Amino acid sequence: AFVDAVVAIAMTLLILPLMESVSEAASGHLGTAEFLSEHSGQLLSFGLSFLLIATFWMGHHRQYRDVELITAPLLWINVAWMATIVWLPVPTAMIGQMDTDPLQAVVYIGTLIMTQVTTLAGWIYLSRHPELTTATADTLRAGVIGDVTAIILFAGALLIAVLASPNGYVGLFLLLLSDPVSRLLSRLSRRRTPP
Repeated sequence: AFVDAVVAIAMTLLILPLMESVSEAASGHLGTAEFLSEHSGQLLSFGLSFLLIATFWMGHHRQYRDVELITAPLLWINVAWMATIVWLPVPTAMIGQMDTDPLQAVVYIGTLIMTQVTTLAGWIYLSRHPELTTATADTLRAGVIGDVTAIILFAGALLIAVLASPNGYVGLFLLLLSDPVSRLLSRLSRRRTPP
């Protein structure tokens, strides 16, 4: 419940810069079309970050639904994950309100990578402590592979974002390759695992 509250607050914080922009547009007597045009970057960054946080939250629920016992290390991994979620509205506001530069991409996509790293840490910890969960070994392995895949794709997106600035955020479309890359890594993992 605490994690859900943290996620809900982070998702709500994403909208605050847009609310300020609406107030500024009203005092500047902008029409709706002018507002939408002038603040398209903010609207896009809001939508993208909202979707990403929702996706991370759903993954977090899948990861912890079978956990029966929380230990101090697992709790700290969870706290680290929440920190990345709470931080995400800051780089989101940067994207929507500031000129795009390579460091901005490092901060934004770097935050997404750190979210995946903390999720991966949770899967690895649970894999090493299977007594804490009723999840099967295959489920834990799939979680690890899914997060490794996401980290690889986010790293590729980060490279594209830095090299193709200011239009580099299109590199995030690499995430559409998550399923095929996960399947490939899963096959490779099975070949390397002795029977």
